[in-house]
Amino acid sequence: MTFAKLTRPLRLLLIAPPGGGKGTISSKLLKQHPEITSLSSGDLLRQEIKNQTSIGSQATSLMQSGKLLPDQLVSDLVIKELKTQNLLQGEKSWLLDGFPRTLAQAQILDSDLYKESSQINMVIELKVPHSVILDRIENRWVHIPSGRIYNLTYSPPKVPGLDDVTGEPLSKRPDDNVEVFKQRLEQYEKTVGPLREFYGKQGVLNYIAGDSSDIIFPKVQKLIEECFGPDGKY
Repeated sequence: MTFAKLTRPLRLLLIAPPGGGKGTISSKLLKQHPEITSLSSGDLLRQEIKNQTSIGSQATSLMQSGKLLPDQLVSDLVIKELKTQNLLQGEKSWLLDGFPRTLAQAQILDSDLYKESSQINMVIELKVPHSVILDRIENRWVHIPSGRIYNLTYSPPKVPGLDDVTGEPLSKRPDDNVEVFKQRLEQYEKTVGPLREFYGKQGVLNYIAGDSSDIIFPKVQKLIEECFGPDGKY
């Protein structure tokens, strides 16, 4: 299945519980539409952690204890990147992966985008059962240098414990701990309600449910094509 060509700029916000598959859905979408730029708050933060910046050190400590990062810290990081890549100028299509996570972040982002006449015109929340997410985390291993992710249940490495491309050892992320993730999921449910209300009032919020990316992504395809394709309603 392929997309019809987008006929107007898509400014998409993708949100989901921790471990809900935002990165996978983003990757699949970019393969269909390379003109869309994906900006992942998680990738930006991991780069800060890799470079051992002050933000990276703060993020590491908070994530290992199952806490969310301060709103202003993440907001500043993402807005800076949007401007650095000139994504707020002209007819640019982009998606935000995993940001904002709180009402305060959404308000900051909305204010900045309003000034640029580039407000978000679609929000998709991925609805994935918590039991599915916890099973993923328990079986997830990562090649840290590249970010490649493996799951021992449904996408294991060809050689146990080694990256398929480099042959280097796989690792567990420090925050890939079931008990820590339970705390993160509880925190997510506390903060996502006001976020849903905020974007719901703007008329841009959509829900897509499923247990895996194979189920969720075709629904994402269909929704975006119906709204932004040649016969789109937007």
